[in-house]
Amino acid sequence: MTRLTRKQFEVDSMQIRPINNEARYRAALTEIESLMAAKKGSPAGERLDVLATLVEAYEAKHFPLGLPDPIEAIKFRMEQQGLGPKDLEPMIGRSNRVYEVLNRTRPLTLKMIWRLHVGLGIPAESLIKQSAGPHAA
Repeated sequence: MTRLTRKQFEVDSMQIRPINNEARYRAALTEIESLMAAKKGSPAGERLDVLATLVEAYEAKHFPLGLPDPIEAIKFRMEQQGLGPKDLEPMIGRSNRVYEVLNRTRPLTLKMIWRLHVGLGIPAESLIKQSAGPHAA
């Protein structure tokens, strides 16, 4: 039988509890930070995996990330790819229509959404979301 060090005994014998409030969430984050150097497959590494999973579930429930505004998503992708309004014409229409969409005076149509999704790789879910402009319901 092998002898456990005090640290190994503490890691092996600690119980993991659900994260259901802010105090436990903060405590789990602190413990995760202390376990970041743990080797995969070790007791500490396994504990890290379980705690990270619990924290992810807590964060998904209490700090959900919403979809971005469609126009902001388009502008972000344009910036990423170094595109200008002229580059959007095949997906949106003539330049005046592109500017109307980017200035939120014209809503995206289903055809525009599909073309932007295929042409720029913007998730359709992001483009379908109601814009925060004058055409918002």
